[in-house]
Amino acid sequence: MSESKAATRPVSETASCPMEMTPENILHLEAKVISAALDQARLLQTYWLGLSRYALDFMAPAFSALESFVSVENDKIKQYSHSENICDYASLLEFNLRLAEKGLTHGLKALADFQAHQLEQLHKAWHNTLYHQKGEDIAAFMAKQARLLELVVHEYPQAIKAIEPEYGFHFEDGNYIQVAETQRFVLYQVLPWDKSVQVREKGKPILIIPPFVLGANILAFLPGEGKSFVHCFANQGIPTYIRIVKDIYAHPAVQTMTGEEDCLDTKLFLQKIKAAHGRPATLCGYCQGGFTAIINYLSGELDGLVDALISSVAPMDGTKSKGLVDFLAQIPKRFDDINFAIKTLPNGNRVVNGKLMSWVYKLKSMEKDNPLVAFVRDLKLFERNLKINKTAAAINYWLLYDQTDLPLEIIRLSFDSYTIPVAPDGTLPVRLFDRPLNFTRVKEKGLKWLICIAEKDDLVEAESALAPSDWVDAEVAVFPKGHVAIATSWSLPDTECSLDRCFLHYRGPVRFHLDVEAEAEKTPAPPRKRTRAAAPAKAMESKAEPQSAPAEEEQQPETAEAAPVDQAEARETASLEESQTVPDEPQTLPGEPNHTAPVVEPSQPAPVAVIPPAPTPETAPDEALSPPPPKEEI
Repeated sequence: MSESKAATRPVSETASCPMEMTPENILHLEAKVISAALDQARLLQTYWLGLSRYALDFMAPAFSALESFVSVENDKIKQYSHSENICDYASLLEFNLRLAEKGLTHGLKALADFQAHQLEQLHKAWHNTLYHQKGEDIAAFMAKQARLLELVVHEYPQAIKAIEPEYGFHFEDGNYIQVAETQRFVLYQVLPWDKSVQVREKGKPILIIPPFVLGANILAFLPGEGKSFVHCFANQGIPTYIRIVKDIYAHPAVQTMTGEEDCLDTKLFLQKIKAAHGRPATLCGYCQGGFTAIINYLSGELDGLVDALISSVAPMDGTKSKGLVDFLAQIPKRFDDINFAIKTLPNGNRVVNGKLMSWVYKLKSMEKDNPLVAFVRDLKLFERNLKINKTAAAINYWLLYDQTDLPLEIIRLSFDSYTIPVAPDGTLPVRLFDRPLNFTRVKEKGLKWLICIAEKDDLVEAESALAPSDWVDAEVAVFPKGHVAIATSWSLPDTECSLDRCFLHYRGPVRFHLDVEAEAEKTPAPPRKRTRAAAPAKAMESKAEPQSAPAEEEQQPETAEAAPVDQAEARETASLEESQTVPDEPQTLPGEPNHTAPVVEPSQPAPVAVIPPAPTPETAPDEALSPPPPKEEI
């Protein structure tokens, strides 16, 4: 009977028997163990070096903020009694301890989850080694882990620096034309990146206002890869302009800039644009740039120069951004003061510490932006194929190197909008030219307004961005992912929610602009041009575009050969983009839209634009790119 049981033993059990301990096998096993031990010693050293570096990088803004804190408190501390000072500093200590506890708890959990996964892989590797099974053995496992840590700790920082020539604006490369400038700004025309596209000189122009805090480069993220907000417009032949702030350290006029000067400079640029193209422009602002654009229009200075508005993830009523407001409410009242973020330049002008402003947003989201979580996130990002992709490098370049100090008076406008709510009649808490600013002016003037929000945005929450809809019948477009996804992921033409198409029940900002242009001319909307990376996404178009759209796709010639999307790269980058707070982005991957119901529906269903066939050369000949108006310095 016992022999019968042994003879019928399952194959899985026989496969688990240890390998035969011959001298040759013993030597092979010893070699693998020694190799694994050497790699383990190497990876432990790199591991602790990486943790230390991430912690120091996270705390760097705190060191620069200490000088401002001491300077302000040297004056304040004399204004309070000893008991008040003790109570205030005790409250500040309690606040810091709560932050540290929150960050440490989530950081240790992230480490524990990652290590649990690694232990499971380690167990399999030992099993494969001892039982001579196919698959990764202990030597290969340890070598892979050592390579992963070297990639994250040593090579990744170098790759981030190396992405600079491909990231953002490079105005000297011939893809931009300087049109005008003032003491504070420079106006550039953005030329199509796709050289087969010509600018429609008589087309409707657009002026894009970048944010001060996030910087302009995020709007030209990776133009060579097809990921660029501004080039999404330019590649459709739209006369596209962007307002760029000058270097704050080299230009005192930028350091002392007021909201009124910002508005007058914008007015001058819009006058130049209207003179060049013979028609009003669409004014488009991203994040803080959206708020700036709207208050400039509400001042009345831009009447006749603007006939449509686009705001993307713009905080119109900061008090409705619950996450940030709740965080600021935890700060002891004495220390909730913008003066702690101010630093004095050698010429005596005071500006706001840009790195500290960004750090505040990280502190707000300590559960996902602390150094432990960031370290684990990067390890997971490259664990699959040990390859650094350009999107990940560019996101981190933006986070690490694309921050600058900010004009004090401009930041005061934003600060007031986050601390004082919009009045019940629609009046904003800020003024320009000593005039009240009210959202109802947009409705009175009959302007079309597209408000773009991000479904997973925890920086500018939907309630904040949609605040004007209580007084204005604005069209709403809800994009999946987070705060900068509109400028990065969805600026890629072949994604389902790309800016130049209709998706679900919404229109992207490029499509909106083209439709407004067509409506003003009482002509069919200009066809959507397929640029280098534009391959139709049938799944989404079947939901969003009218039934006539497929016919249009057949008739519409492509301007260039479509390039496939690197889905592996997109999937690897998704976790990184989703985790950022100032920035942030994707959980849903490019090419894989979130089909769940949007968190916010527009007050009125957004019209779905019918994209007509491309006009024939006889009826709509291509217009040559004429030179822009000469630049003028004020």
